[in-house]
Amino acid sequence: MRIVFIIDPLEQLKAYKDSTVAMVAQAQARGHEVHTCEQGELWYEAGTTMVRSRRIHIIDASGQSEQWQRTEDDIVHRLSSFDAVLMRKDPPFDMEYVYSTYLLEIAQREGAKVFNDPRAIRDHNEKLSVAEFPQFTPPTIVTRDPQKLRDFVSEHREAVFKLLDGMGGTSIFRARADDPNLSVIIETLNEFGARSVMAQGFIPQISDGDKRVLLIGGKVVPYCLARIPKEGEFRGNLAAGGRGVARELSASDRAIGEALAPVLWSRGLLLVGLDVIGDRITEINVTSPTCFREIEQQTGFNVAAMFIESLEAAVAAG
Repeated sequence: MRIVFIIDPLEQLKAYKDSTVAMVAQAQARGHEVHTCEQGELWYEAGTTMVRSRRIHIIDASGQSEQWQRTEDDIVHRLSSFDAVLMRKDPPFDMEYVYSTYLLEIAQREGAKVFNDPRAIRDHNEKLSVAEFPQFTPPTIVTRDPQKLRDFVSEHREAVFKLLDGMGGTSIFRARADDPNLSVIIETLNEFGARSVMAQGFIPQISDGDKRVLLIGGKVVPYCLARIPKEGEFRGNLAAGGRGVARELSASDRAIGEALAPVLWSRGLLLVGLDVIGDRITEINVTSPTCFREIEQQTGFNVAAMFIESLEAAVAAG
């Protein structure tokens, strides 16, 4: 196959832990021709979605070397000339990201096979999409009303606040009903009623890790990565200093994954990352889920191989 990955600039990637690099290396190892491009290298002209890309060759699949890859000269193609298009641009999920999904939808109408499906990415806000599965979530409210947020904390005694477009643990606050800073926290996030805020009941099991459970092609990866908060922190995000520990799925992890996997795959979400604390889902990540490297390094399970095999099957199935 000819595959193009839409990614962040190559020089910004931390190849030794980057899941997209693991995917590219595995695709190359299986004989596929792999290209990369950036979001700004997509455009629409004369009735066609175009892309400027360059073929990439992985020199060091581990990503440990400074020269872990080399690229060929840029080439302009119709996006639909590729067998598969993979949207792996990291958030922020801003309007430029949304515009890119519109371009990818046009390319789909021209015959391109895009993963994850651009419409599905737009339709599944990574925070708010948990509302579809309330049986698996902690108590949750999403509102612009500051008083409703205060009432929620009063009812549940302790809550976690987050913005709907946050990533990597940024702008996440833990608040107690007796916290003297509660009003300041709400005002900071909510901007006096101008921004929607999600509040979820605090889950004490965060001390045992915020687990990333991966779903690929409607199936559950048998291992998760528990992101354990560092001392004095409650956020497990690796970007916030959390420590990643790979584990076999618990019975509840597997039950949640098996319930959601076929539903989300039926919508064109080839790769999904669930955030699970205890036995509750807190987020459903669909833009560029990670943790491939850490799981493989600690368990030997090749997540990237499972992903590329699922991609091959999806493309073959049409």
